[in-house]
Amino acid sequence: MSDQPPIPDRKPLTPAAQRALAEAEARRQAAAEAKDDAKAKELQGPKGPEPTRYGDWERKGIASDF
Repeated sequence: MSDQPPIPDRKPLTPAAQRALAEAEARRQAAAEAKDDAKAKELQGPKGPEPTRYGDWERKGIASDF
């Protein structure tokens, strides 16, 4: 037995609402694909984590503030 009340049936979506949901899903998928394509490899950059990730330039364990 469950202590949770039953979920009421939802009313059916209108065709306009169904189109809006389909368009939103298509935009999410397009944005995800664009995000994957936007990640370009850095050529001749520093190896390892980004040296400016904490607001300081870190190189070989030495951090300098700029």
